Amino acid sequence: MPTLTGVHHVALTVTDVDRSVPWYERVLGFESVGCDEQPNGMRKAFLRGPGFGITLTLVQHPVSEHSLFDERRPGLDHLTFSVPNPTCLREWTDRLTEHGVTFSPITEEHTAPGTEVISLRDPDGIQLVLWARDP
Repeated sequence: MPTLTGVHHVALTVTDVDRSVPWYERVLGFESVGCDEQPNGMRKAFLRGPGFGITLTLVQHPVSEHSLFDERRPGLDHLTFSVPNPTCLREWTDRLTEHGVTFSPITEEHTAPGTEVISLRDPDGIQLVLWARDP
């Protein structure tokens, strides 16, 4: 079988790249590393996450229904970012509060004993999760 060596990038469809890029930079600490504007009106922004090698691509299609994200439809359910430990998860609650982001309380992830999570949503309602394993 051919080998997969990792995840190169994750692309998320957003309604407004100009709104989403600053949010991902300010709230989650991503760094903008490039952009692309196609003649057909498609816009892409490439963001690098702090501390890991994945690139997050935010895509604004020229025609979209401008509806909010719904994990109950086929496609992405949620995107989970790991954090080093539960203490760091508590630090995230302070940061999210500071930036006015609504999020769930820290809860134990019932499908993975010994882990805790926070759930939040980006400006388009895409569900993001911060995940930590107890030492």
